[in-house]
Amino acid sequence: MKGVLLAAGYGTRFLPVTRCIPKEMLPLLDRPAIDFVFQEMLQAGVDEILVITSRRKRALEDWFDRDPELEAVFRSEQDWRKLALAHPPQAEVHFRRQRQMRGTGHAILLAKDFVGDEPFVVVFPDDIFGAPNCIEQLIHTFEATGRMVLAARDLTGQDVSRYGVLDVEQDGDHLRLRRIVEKPLPGEEPSHLVSLGRYLYTSEIFPLLEAGLAAQRSGEYYPMDAINRLARRGRIAARVLDAPHYDTGTPLGYLKTVVASSLAHPEVGAPFRAWLIEQLLTDTD
Repeated sequence: MKGVLLAAGYGTRFLPVTRCIPKEMLPLLDRPAIDFVFQEMLQAGVDEILVITSRRKRALEDWFDRDPELEAVFRSEQDWRKLALAHPPQAEVHFRRQRQMRGTGHAILLAKDFVGDEPFVVVFPDDIFGAPNCIEQLIHTFEATGRMVLAARDLTGQDVSRYGVLDVEQDGDHLRLRRIVEKPLPGEEPSHLVSLGRYLYTSEIFPLLEAGLAAQRSGEYYPMDAINRLARRGRIAARVLDAPHYDTGTPLGYLKTVVASSLAHPEVGAPFRAWLIEQLLTDTD
C-alpha cells in the first residue's frame, strides 16, 4: 500500500522559527517530528510514500537523502553507531509541491497519478501515535470491510467543537460512517468520536474531490463533502484507536510531545525524569 504524507502547511503557529524551518522538522529530542510518523508508516508496510510539500521546505527532502561526507567521517573513525544514525530512512520517497495553498482536498488530488487505482493511506504529520500501530489497524479494517477507513478517537467528556465529529452506526464487528460534522456547536455533536490524522482511501474519492474543487472557485478546499458523499453510499468505516496520541500542531501540544518523548528516551529518560520531579518540587516549595 502506498502512503501520502501532507506536509505543505505554513506552520504559522510556530513563527518565527517556521519562517525557515519546516514545522515537521522541529525536533522531539534527537529526531524530527516527521520521523515518528514516517516510522509508523514503514512499520505498517507502507514503504512507497509521496510527501506533499511547499516552498521553503527543502529540509524535508534533505532528511530523506544521504550525506556521503558525514558518513565518510564516521566510517573513517569506525564509529558504527553514529554511521547507522546518519543513514536516512529506508523507503522509496517522492516529493511534489503544492504551489498554492488550496487546502487538503487539493493536496490529496496531487497524489492521483502516484497512487493510481491502489488503496492508499493519507497521513497528517501533526498527529503522532504510540503503539499499537494505527495505520496497521486501518489496513486491517479495510481488509475486513472493503471500505475506506477513518481513524477515530473517543473524546467522551471533552469539548469536540474544534474537530470533525463522526456520526456512526454499528455494522457487525465494525463501525460504518453515516456522516462527518465539521466543528459542531457544543450540544449539537452527533457523538464524541473525532477524526484524527489518519485516513485510508481508495481511488473512488478522486472524482468527488475533482468535482468539489471545480465547484469551489476560491479559498481552500477540504475533503469533507467528498467523505460525506461516500459515507451516504456506505463506503466508509471508522476505526476507534486506543493508542496514545500527541498533537504537535500547536505549541503546547508540541511541548507535551517533547516531554513525553524525552521521558521515553533510553539514555536521557531517567535523568530527565529526576530533574523534572526536582523542578516541580522546587516550584511547589
